[in-house]
Formats: sequence, structure tokens, C-alpha cells
Amino acid sequence: MSQSERLVHATPADVSAVLADGWSYAGWVVGAARIRSVDDGFPAPGTSIHHSVGVWPLLVNDVTTVEEFEFGERLVIKVRVWPAGAGRVEFVMTTHPDGCLLVMREEAIEGPAGLLPAAALDPVLHWRNNETLRRLAYLAESRVPSNR
Repeated sequence: MSQSERLVHATPADVSAVLADGWSYAGWVVGAARIRSVDDGFPAPGTSIHHSVGVWPLLVNDVTTVEEFEFGERLVIKVRVWPAGAGRVEFVMTTHPDGCLLVMREEAIEGPAGLLPAAALDPVLHWRNNETLRRLAYLAESRVPSNR
């Protein structure tokens, strides 16, 4: 399992607000190219973001589904990018004196990516997830009036 973390100069509620906006997904997830639709009721468990990954014209349409969501605390999603496989991603938000400590954990759970040894997959996930957290932090911090 790959784990990355970042101190975000915003509250856990600010971070959760970005995570709860399915239309913002392509703005912070590395590799997501566009959002095709977001289920009504997102981010309730069982709802999905229908997205495309890749670079035009080589796009793959797929879906990310919420497994758990506790506003200001935690989000767990199942991400799919077939034919590579599927993964489970967890975001945990903890109040910090300077804002929010945001931890992201990801593991491959299905398909060919799940067959790769962690020693090969984790460095790539860690690099990508650090950039994902950077983008997510920028969006959350933009909600704080003093950060504008």
C-alpha cells in the first residue's frame, strides 16, 4: 500500500468540500482528463463519478465509486481504470494547528496492477499521489479567504 501525506493550510471541512464536489475530480486527480457525469447524491456511498483518463484521443472511460464518506474525516473510493485494474483509495483528514493533515493511501485490488509487487508499484503511486495531494491542497486552500 502506498501512503502519502500533506499539510493543507485549510480546514478538514474545506478539504472535504473539494472531495465532495465530483465535478472537481479531474482538477486534482492525476490522470483524470474529464468528468462525464456525477451521480445524484454524490458522495453518498454507492454513488459514482463517471470520468475519462488518459490524453485525447487515447481516453478510457471509467468510473470511481464512493465506498465510505464521513465529511471532514474520511473518504474511501474504489477507482477503476480498465484494463489496468482497480484500486482502493482512502483519504483521512485530521485537524492540525496549521490546518489539516491529509493522508492518502492507495492499494491495487483488482486486475493486472494488483499482480505487481508492492516494491514496483508503490514508488509510482507515491509520486503520482504526492502530486494529487498538491492539487487537492491548492483547491482546498483557495476556499480560505486569507489564502486568496
